[in-house]
Amino acid sequence: MSINIYKGYSLRNRVFFGFLLVCLLSVVASSLVPYFVLRENSAHQSEIDMQNKTGAVMRYLDYAVSMKRTQTQDLPELLENKIYEIADINKHEIILYDLKGNYLLSSTDKDLVKQKNIPINIVNKILSTGARYDIKGNDTSKDAVLTSSYLLLKNNELEPIAIVYIPLYHDESAYFDVLNVYLKYIVLVDVLLILFSIWFSWVMSNSLAKNITKFSDMITRITLFENEMRPIRYYKNDELNALARAYNRMILQIQDQKERLRFKASEEAWREMAKQVAHEVKNPLTPMKLTIQNFERKFDPEDPNIREKVNQLSKTMVDQIDLIATVASAFSEFAKLPEKNNEIINLNNEIEDVLRVFNDDSIFMHSNKNNIMINMDRIYLARIITNLVTNARQAESEERKLIINVDIEQHQRRVMISVQDNGIGIPENIYERIFEPNFTSKNSGMGLGLSMVRKMVEDYKGEITVKSEVGKGSTFTITLPTNL
Repeated sequence: MSINIYKGYSLRNRVFFGFLLVCLLSVVASSLVPYFVLRENSAHQSEIDMQNKTGAVMRYLDYAVSMKRTQTQDLPELLENKIYEIADINKHEIILYDLKGNYLLSSTDKDLVKQKNIPINIVNKILSTGARYDIKGNDTSKDAVLTSSYLLLKNNELEPIAIVYIPLYHDESAYFDVLNVYLKYIVLVDVLLILFSIWFSWVMSNSLAKNITKFSDMITRITLFENEMRPIRYYKNDELNALARAYNRMILQIQDQKERLRFKASEEAWREMAKQVAHEVKNPLTPMKLTIQNFERKFDPEDPNIREKVNQLSKTMVDQIDLIATVASAFSEFAKLPEKNNEIINLNNEIEDVLRVFNDDSIFMHSNKNNIMINMDRIYLARIITNLVTNARQAESEERKLIINVDIEQHQRRVMISVQDNGIGIPENIYERIFEPNFTSKNSGMGLGLSMVRKMVEDYKGEITVKSEVGKGSTFTITLPTNL
């Protein structure tokens, strides 16, 4: 099972810590590599210095024994005084041993020489290789690093005649002085680089997250009801530029599809509207036709009540014609709403004025603020409230007295208007149809009131919803931006 270590971290933080980790690794690598290189060079330089010192001592000794063919037993007499001079010049103690590792002479008093014999394994190693043999250790008495260097001394015929022991006391920390200075500066530089890395990582992650958030916000705002979708203007030549181009292509396609859908929806709506108009007009025409045909069939000029029958026929015709005119006016009113004349109004006062027209003591108004201001057309607001309250009154139940509550609330930049009644309620199966232009659950009317309300609410980028329970009542809620 894999574990995502980034779970719970935002993209900005992941980018920030990613940049910071790379920068820190770069700083560490750029610091450690020179450190080890300098340390190795210091150790190598120490080795070279030691070779130079032992080499200088051996050159003096070689010169001292080169005058004649010298043997091991000749060395104490030959170098008895010379060895002090060589040790003094090179500032190193010198001890000579024979080829079996036994003490011969030294530049110090014999009693002060701690090592009177060389271990046989060291003797064999020197004689077999002929090369210098070093043993590193620590001299606790002098608190210094001691390198015991053993070398093979040869005569002028290149025959081994003695083993030379040179104790080299040296402080290796001296070779790391340059390294210590480097470390002081590199720590300072590393601190500055780390601070710069943190700042740079934060700036880069913020810039990336800001651009992505901007794109995300613009994409989130894309809806089929948005009138204007603005393209993203991004001119940097990077990966986000490809995202911006893709977004701009997408909104062009969406706008094209919106136009197609709008045309199709408009065509469908007017098709349904035509059917409804035909149906509503046809309803009164049928009884008019039957009435005329019946009157013609029973017409009797000699009938003493003929005038009364003609008047009744005339009244029936006029009533049906008035009904047709009402239908035509209603559909005309729905098809063309008046032009909006927006102004800043006090929502509480305007709704109170509308409710006062009903002169109904069963209507109550409540508000969470004394003055709720909104930028809106007064006529639109009046028609919205009038339609909702009228619907609530028509939904009165025979089982109880009607109560209508109109609540107004403001939350930040949103305004909520709810009209609640305790009427008969709306069946759940017709929730989705109550806002359709040709739908009505009443015995009379064209079903245009709620459609007009929704259209006017959406004109102000608002939303209308309904909650209802059969036998308990309904609540219509309108949410609008204050636009201020």
